[in-house]
Amino acid sequence: MKRVLTFLSAIALAVAALAQTPQEILSRMEAEMDKHANDGIIMTVDVKIPVLGTMTTRTYSLGDRLRIDGTMMGVKLITWTDGTSTWTYNAKTNEVEIDKSKQGSSESGDAELFSDITDGYDVSIKKETADAWHILCKKTKSNPDKDAPKTMELVVRKGTYDPVSLTAKLSGLTMTMRDIAFGVTEKQVTFDPKDYPDAKIVDKR
Repeated sequence: MKRVLTFLSAIALAVAALAQTPQEILSRMEAEMDKHANDGIIMTVDVKIPVLGTMTTRTYSLGDRLRIDGTMMGVKLITWTDGTSTWTYNAKTNEVEIDKSKQGSSESGDAELFSDITDGYDVSIKKETADAWHILCKKTKSNPDKDAPKTMELVVRKGTYDPVSLTAKLSGLTMTMRDIAFGVTEKQVTFDPKDYPDAKIVDKR
């Protein structure tokens, strides 16, 4: 009996050693994402708006450059920006409109939600499966950022610590980032008029 108790105690200690706090899991996730800091990030973003439904885009981000592919009101739109200028292609009108980028806008804001995620939030493990941790983040009263989401749910893959998805609830809408991958080329995030030889270019800068 003594040997059995000793053996069970050893197993219990080993399991306890493997247990991780949500802060430790998120710290490991951020460390893994930092390894891809210069590679660029790709993700699908679903924005659910009451009454209007859900708008889905595919986003490519590399440094200051960003490309967003999506469909709005049945019209395919592609937007590129380099932080200074913005190019928007409208498939219905076959036009590319060029504007100045809005000053102070954070083009990489979606990806930044994954950074320092525990700052201003109480985090807890909501659910754990064989493949992933589901971590709930609740905004604290002391959080100084008025625009920060009230709640976020982050799914982190076990083994690799890669983010699987992040769902954030903001005032009036729910945003989910999923199908996350790394590795973006300059061509993917740069508007090239050669790719749209028949499109009308409207420069409003």
